[in-house]
Amino acid sequence: MKTSFPIIGMHCASCARLIEKKLKKTSGVMDASVNYASEQATVDFNEKISDIKTIGKAVEDIGYKAITEQESQRTPDEIKEDAKRKELNDLKIKVVVSSTLSVVVVLGSFPEWFSSFTSFFPIIHNSYFLLLLATPVQFWAGWGFYQATWSGLKNRAASMDTLIAIGTSAAFGYSVLGILGILGKFGMDATMYFDTAAVIIALILLGRYLEAKAKAHTSDAIKKLLHLQAKTARIIRDGKEIDVPIKEVKAGDIIRVRPGEKVPVDGKITDGSSSIDESMVTGESMPVDKNVGDPVIGSTINKTGTFLFLATKVGSDTMLAQIVTMVAQAQSSRAPIARLADVISSYFVPIVLMLAVTTFVIWYDFGSFSAAFTNMIAVLIIACPCALGLATPTAIMVGTGKGAEHGILVKDAQALEIAHKTNVAIFDKTGTLTRGEPKVTDMAFMDNLEKVDEVKAAIAALEKNSEHPLSKAVVGHLGNLGNLPVKNFSAIEGFGVKGTVNNLPVLIGNKKLMEKEGVTGSAELDKKAKEWMNQGKTLAYVSVQRKNVGLIAIADTIKTESKEMVDGLKRMGVAVWMITGDNEVTARAIARQAGIENVLAGVLPQEKAEKIRELKKLSANLNTEDKKLKTHVVAFAGDGINDAPALSAADVGIAMGTGTDVAIESAGITLLNKDLRSVVTALNLSRATLAIIKQNLFWAFGYNIILIPVAMGILFPLTGWLLSPALAAFAMAASSISVVGNSLRLKGVKI
Repeated sequence: MKTSFPIIGMHCASCARLIEKKLKKTSGVMDASVNYASEQATVDFNEKISDIKTIGKAVEDIGYKAITEQESQRTPDEIKEDAKRKELNDLKIKVVVSSTLSVVVVLGSFPEWFSSFTSFFPIIHNSYFLLLLATPVQFWAGWGFYQATWSGLKNRAASMDTLIAIGTSAAFGYSVLGILGILGKFGMDATMYFDTAAVIIALILLGRYLEAKAKAHTSDAIKKLLHLQAKTARIIRDGKEIDVPIKEVKAGDIIRVRPGEKVPVDGKITDGSSSIDESMVTGESMPVDKNVGDPVIGSTINKTGTFLFLATKVGSDTMLAQIVTMVAQAQSSRAPIARLADVISSYFVPIVLMLAVTTFVIWYDFGSFSAAFTNMIAVLIIACPCALGLATPTAIMVGTGKGAEHGILVKDAQALEIAHKTNVAIFDKTGTLTRGEPKVTDMAFMDNLEKVDEVKAAIAALEKNSEHPLSKAVVGHLGNLGNLPVKNFSAIEGFGVKGTVNNLPVLIGNKKLMEKEGVTGSAELDKKAKEWMNQGKTLAYVSVQRKNVGLIAIADTIKTESKEMVDGLKRMGVAVWMITGDNEVTARAIARQAGIENVLAGVLPQEKAEKIRELKKLSANLNTEDKKLKTHVVAFAGDGINDAPALSAADVGIAMGTGTDVAIESAGITLLNKDLRSVVTALNLSRATLAIIKQNLFWAFGYNIILIPVAMGILFPLTGWLLSPALAAFAMAASSISVVGNSLRLKGVKI
């Protein structure tokens, strides 16, 4: 079983790792991941955990709050938002108070710099007055650092809060000892560092406040989706129309929707017709005409007519709710590229502590105690792994949100990361490249065939038992002829159907089925077959008593955007393939229309996954340019139940939003907007997101690699310049804010 829930109280990426470590040690938990950027935990657990509160308690035991269940009328996400607003408001108050007090402490600590001001307030540079001002900053505003440090120590872990607590406590404690005269007894310098401790805490809190404000925008996509939901529904009960809150709507209710209103929940139209704007869910800009029997999606807008519909999915089962859940899970998932940052961050704090001690020893031996002390604090403060922890998840959050706004649902961060490497794209034909609505274009029978109408009735009766799209096309073409009794019906996957009609054995299927069953061919019909195959039509042979007596030609028109999509992929350097169960000639005819040169024809459904795996290996069938590649990253796009294994076998599975639930579940990316050009958009989104992630990681790594040596004083022999602890705190806060800000640039990227 899997569950996701929000967590309140995380301050840095180390907090997320601490919670993750605790969850993994909890009995019954098989796996757990915690995302610092989205402040969400995802846990896989077994039957040993009977109550989700057990997981929440494990989180609370180490000082954080897990929102694992709904409270009254509020969902966990609503509770989280309320908690975040309160936390942000508390943080704002602490920033204002600590900043004000810190400014006064700085003024009092350097009277020689601010003599014109301090001359009016001589008490301001009294040591005990500075202690009075610095104490609330250290122990009220900075109390969260101590809580997190203590929690980490209890669990044998250290975090950024540990470094801040050690650094500021050292500065504050040293100053107190100096005031009390204890340092003088040992011949030590009684310099005060209240300004250092207070300014560091104020700057770090300011950085966290700005970071929290910026992070709030990374989840704008989910907030927009949630705001789309209708608040009420007009249901018909006992012949009367009444407005009820959306939470009271039940599956089976009949609901009326008038022009300009939102469709409250998912369902099917039972009376009336209209044109519905589905852009907010699918990204499709043009309104869609709807008639009796057509599905409607909750939260879409009714543009013209009035209609009644039957509610089929409500609450968490609606498409909007599932989209919100999928986007939230994708934003909380971890991309493979994030593992590097995780590994480095896990060793980071202990290394920084050692470097800080080394800095103190070197400066104490070759310089002064004051320089050794301030440089040690600068090293502790500058070494913030937060930017590393934010680099990947913030970009993933914005990227998946931007995809959702364009009708592209990304199932997890791994799919988004891998998609940009795609160099081979394979498309199922029916329902993906084509409209998936085949129609009978031609029907021919033997010239000497008697009782043609009876044969047509037998065809209609047999095909009526099949759910295959081609069978439905035949039944639709023949109309109400399928009333004859059918015995021994059998659907032969990948071949056709057979059964007994009026005591006569009837077969309808492809050429392979005829050969397999030993059906006697017809030169007359074979001539027709060749002609229709060259036109790209799918053929269904009709056999009665093992004789080929008829031939049916069925065509499925290609989607208008298929050619544009293929051209776009080729410009990106992606080799495009088509895979189908159709024969070679028919498949080639459709492929030509789409501009696809590479075709895999006659592939049975169960063989698709194997073909995908073959193309993932180096293949001589690819063009010369692709042969240079050592590996192929394969994307597969399909929509049917039989496409599910292939979607899973591909590096990146892309399901059409019009497809089956099984196909969508098996895919890493789902195109809700039904537009094939979104495949190109999805790859562009992946490339843009990965570019931002790499920029973030470059900055985060570069920041630490460059500034830690600077804080240690490496530039002093050349320039005489040292990094003050206050400037280190500012730089540390700026690094995290810059990473979040860079991720937010994705919102404006054209994909």
